[in-house]
Amino acid sequence: MTKGRPVASDDTRKVTIAEIARLAGVSVPTVSRVINGRADVSPQTRERVEGLLTRHGYRRRPPSMRTSSGLIDLVFNDLDSPWAVEIIRGVEDVAHAAGTGTVVSAIHRRSSSAKQWLDNMRTRSTEGVIFVTSTLEPPLQAELRRLNIPVVIVDPAGVPPQEAPTIGATNWAGSLRATEYLLGLSHRRIGFIAGPPQLMCSRARLDGYRAALETAGLSADDKLIYSGNFYHEAGFAGGSHLLGLPDPPTAIFASSDQMALGVYEAVRRRGLRVPDDISVVGFDDLPEVRWCSPPLTTVRQPLSEMGMLAARTVLRLAQGERVESPRIELATELVIRDSAAPLGG
Repeated sequence: MTKGRPVASDDTRKVTIAEIARLAGVSVPTVSRVINGRADVSPQTRERVEGLLTRHGYRRRPPSMRTSSGLIDLVFNDLDSPWAVEIIRGVEDVAHAAGTGTVVSAIHRRSSSAKQWLDNMRTRSTEGVIFVTSTLEPPLQAELRRLNIPVVIVDPAGVPPQEAPTIGATNWAGSLRATEYLLGLSHRRIGFIAGPPQLMCSRARLDGYRAALETAGLSADDKLIYSGNFYHEAGFAGGSHLLGLPDPPTAIFASSDQMALGVYEAVRRRGLRVPDDISVVGFDDLPEVRWCSPPLTTVRQPLSEMGMLAARTVLRLAQGERVESPRIELATELVIRDSAAPLGG
């Protein structure tokens, strides 16, 4: 088909958004923005696209007539973490109430896995996709836009697509509060085990830790900061490293509960005790940490609620509704148990 040639308008040949985009000399997302009434399109482009849509008989389907697939896609990088279960629980609660099913997938950070997931999704329809701690590579973004599939991101890695709503927690504030709590217990050498640096939530937690120290008139000591990945092994490695320093910390703030439990094991193997010899604080408030010994003081992030909000948002987008805020953060809360004690107390 050459540019400018009329597109067949009979019932056997329905014009596609891609064809309209080619005729107008614009991208598919631009045509989609025009169709959805978005304001971020120039008047000249809007007029040209609208003219082509009218000329070729493109029919906008009203939100009320949208065909429901009865499915939400929930995509993780990995499924080997208890916090994934909490997010799934929240999505499932909303999906069940809406009479919608949930398809859970893991793409394992490999492009081949992402391609396989996308190929599988093309074989069925979906209400929308919820990505968790994922990086949406440009080809994947472009294909989801082309398919006009709503996307919501929970705890994005890197800068999310401008049009995709994101759901998170107040990571900076939670980390600030946890560090302030340890400072209030007279700890001054506080070790920090960070999460993956590519995740926005990880960077926010590290920044909150630094901010609390600076407010207290202390400088963050890079020797007391260990780069982890949110899993038990990194907590054990980080705890072993920090406890092995010539001047070890008196408290360790691990930026995930799993890493905090890894620190517990590092403490145990050195013949030390929590919190008698070293205080430990985590982040997440996973169900199991209230049953460990001693029960873990941690920052609760509302994982199940984040999943619920993500599911409600993607269902709203699927029905053509607008989302008021592109970035929503739910409040965190410090849950005080028995794993931190006053220095020298």
